[in-house]
Amino acid sequence: MAQPAATVPDETAVQAQTPKKELGPVFKLASGPTKWLDDRIGVAGLSRPFLRKVFPDHWSFLLGEIALYSFIVLILSGIFLTIWFKPSMAEIEYEGTYELLRGIQMSEAYASTLNLSFDIRGGLLLRQMHHWAAAVFVAAMLTHSLRIFFTGAFRKPREINWLIGVAMLTLGIINGFTGYSLPDDLLSGTGLRFVDGLIRAIPVIGTWAEFFTFAGEFPGELIVPRLYMVHILLVPALLLGLIAAHLALVVYHKHSQFAGPGRTAGNVVGYPVFPVYAAKAGGFFLIVFGVLTLMGATMQINPVWVFGPYNPAEVTAGSQPDWYMGFVEGGIRLMPNWEWHIGSTTWSWNVAIPGLGLMGLFFGLMAIYPFVEAWVTGDKREHHVLDRPRNAPTRTAFGVAAITGYSLLMIGGGNDLVATIFDVSLNAVTQVLRVAVFVGPVIAFLVTKRICIGLQRSDRDRMLHGAESGIIDRAPSGKYAERHRPISEGEAYTLTQHEDIPALMPATETDGFSEKEIKREQRRRQATRFYFIDTLRRPTRAEIEEAADHHMHAMAIEGDGEHHPIEIEEEHHLAK
Repeated sequence: MAQPAATVPDETAVQAQTPKKELGPVFKLASGPTKWLDDRIGVAGLSRPFLRKVFPDHWSFLLGEIALYSFIVLILSGIFLTIWFKPSMAEIEYEGTYELLRGIQMSEAYASTLNLSFDIRGGLLLRQMHHWAAAVFVAAMLTHSLRIFFTGAFRKPREINWLIGVAMLTLGIINGFTGYSLPDDLLSGTGLRFVDGLIRAIPVIGTWAEFFTFAGEFPGELIVPRLYMVHILLVPALLLGLIAAHLALVVYHKHSQFAGPGRTAGNVVGYPVFPVYAAKAGGFFLIVFGVLTLMGATMQINPVWVFGPYNPAEVTAGSQPDWYMGFVEGGIRLMPNWEWHIGSTTWSWNVAIPGLGLMGLFFGLMAIYPFVEAWVTGDKREHHVLDRPRNAPTRTAFGVAAITGYSLLMIGGGNDLVATIFDVSLNAVTQVLRVAVFVGPVIAFLVTKRICIGLQRSDRDRMLHGAESGIIDRAPSGKYAERHRPISEGEAYTLTQHEDIPALMPATETDGFSEKEIKREQRRRQATRFYFIDTLRRPTRAEIEEAADHHMHAMAIEGDGEHHPIEIEEEHHLAK
């Protein structure tokens, strides 16, 4: 028989102690400067609320971080390029490394760009990293805006942050174009000629605006220095201020989150900034930096030595702007030749409408949409839980229609390349796109809305009837049916957390509106019917409870083996 273990008397027992935590070498190195700052400005007290701020964890939230980290890469690479680039249009004779252009007259701006590409160690890598980072920066901002739009993250109290995002997207496109124009090569000069045409097309004041911008007739001698100041000082300073305001409002309003168990408008489920989120963000920044470096090293972009110096009398065949300006180029190419001649003036609607009007329409609609939807719904509450795009079918359809129109305009901006690659008529491509740019968004709207409603119906069936099990049963009568299993509580919570917004019937005088108010209310109610008349209502509490009882009953009978699953389903439908 085993003997009992010996025990230690209480008077000789030693109380257990937790060993003191030792700081690692990095924290030991940072502890001195941190304590020095804390003693003087209270940095610990100031940073503690932010470091404990909780952020949700979802892959789509990384889109905004990609934009932020691309902007950091733009600043770092831009500082390097600023040291070597000469923003001057003074003509010199090129005597650099690239032999095919030796002895050719060119501007100092173009010569310094060649020098950066061939004579400065790492210059070509940094040039291409800078250009790729600009393209990724705008793409990430646009994709981030689409995520916010489709999930309804622009609703109260985030309307101001949405407007800040629209302003950042606008400034990003402007700064991308100014940087694209600085090398003074034939391709960028063609883009500047395009802008010169847009400025001239401004009714009445176009000529004076052109002389003010270019300090005389195009191209003048000051446009590159002016664009350089805009590119490295004005727009970056505005972007830095807007980014700071954008992030401050994200922290102030708390981050929005997707629907799920335990997630409400009054909390945020996720990880604190320090140490979890800080470590993830730092690692993700290194990934973005590494990918942009790899792109700059292996993927050629904007080879200015191939185009040659700018000459106003020449144009590059197949010239295309950077992708984010492609929709404006497409609008210009697809627009019919409409002009008015009034007195001694020419009104070039073929340039003004697709060029100036298209950009104004694009950014204007983005800016006002949150307020339009708030007017339609009449909802004054704060929203911190995001929508699934399928649960807002009209909004989602509008977004897909806008993407379709934008894509068709971009294709129009390369109609000559489309005709060459596919060996079709350029005029045929243009004519088809002129129709498609109006018909395509309408078709995309209708198809997307029906898809969203179909997905809503699928969610409703899954909620009420359960998930497909993959097990097919055959009844004695020969009928086949698939078994269904009840879904988890977490999934049920996600499928039923969205709100039902009613489509309102027309207002009447008995509703208490004045004659002026009733007209405004009628328009709003008509808009609600357009938005929500086809939206499926989520299951009621009674329907969910009935479905749960049916699943429990079916599982109990199936376990006893008294009835066949198909017979159970038929009994349930007969009972209903």
